Amino acid sequence: MNVPRNDNLQEVLANLQDFTTAGGEAAGPASAPPEVVLVTGISGSGKSVALHALEDAGFFCVDNLPPELLREFLRLEHERSDRRVAIAVDVRSAGSLPHLLPLLEELRTEGVAITSVFLDATTDALVRRFSETRRPHPLSDANPSPAPARRREDSTVDGRRALVDAIELERELLGALREVSTVIDTSQLRPAQLRAWMRGLVRAEGHRLTLVFESFAFKHGVPLDADYVFDVRVLPNPYYIRELRPQNGRDAPVAEYLQAQPEVTEMLTQIESFLSRWLPAFEADQRSYLTVAIGCTGGQHRSVYFAETLARRFGARSGTLVRHRELDARD
Repeated sequence: MNVPRNDNLQEVLANLQDFTTAGGEAAGPASAPPEVVLVTGISGSGKSVALHALEDAGFFCVDNLPPELLREFLRLEHERSDRRVAIAVDVRSAGSLPHLLPLLEELRTEGVAITSVFLDATTDALVRRFSETRRPHPLSDANPSPAPARRREDSTVDGRRALVDAIELERELLGALREVSTVIDTSQLRPAQLRAWMRGLVRAEGHRLTLVFESFAFKHGVPLDADYVFDVRVLPNPYYIRELRPQNGRDAPVAEYLQAQPEVTEMLTQIESFLSRWLPAFEADQRSYLTVAIGCTGGQHRSVYFAETLARRFGARSGTLVRHRELDARD
């Protein structure tokens, strides 16, 4: 059953007060809910969309919970139910962010399974989104206002500069949290894609390490969330075969064509060997996700085939997810 998002901080505080004062004394310690997802990231990168996706997946969602209340809130949730919880924390809690990382480490040491997801996007994409929605950036007041401009063009330039400065300041404030999170680059994603990717992440939970294979087109930029990037543009391109051009790397004729190319087989084997060699090291480093991005020119044929094939090959030994940034945008 879906539970409405709780965006009302006063309600959360009231619940916490009722919880801690019940019977005239604080409740004893309790273990945390079985699954907790922490959603954070750069403003404008899609946190609201991600929270709605988790809500649809059965999570109880709380937006902009101050980090100081995280432990008490999880204890309260476990006392009342065993439902899965998703919590959004962003730069609006900037004063508390330095305490969040040590708290996450403490909770994980105590056995709490917390998945931290960080949503990111290029600065150009963020500027475009803020311009389209006409929403102010939450850190816009942190930068001094520019001097009054006489011309509209000057005002536009100053406004963009102030927005870019706010975005860069936010990146600096959230940098440490990004380093310990699973990153999703939303620069090229439609809301429907982000919702699907979030659902895929929570379904993949339970594996020690999940491999994410993502196809993309170099002409639209390299994904910001990639841990490894492999360039397959040097391989024969099915695009130049008339019958294969309208198809993609998931279609049998395209797969058969690529399988017949010795260079394709060789590169697949080398990538598989490389990942197999280093997977144990990533597991020992307690990584939850490893994103392997494979790029070609258009993101339709070669990169899609590689992502699908590698996911099948590694599926028996690790959890796998497949994403097609350009192809999914067409569906």
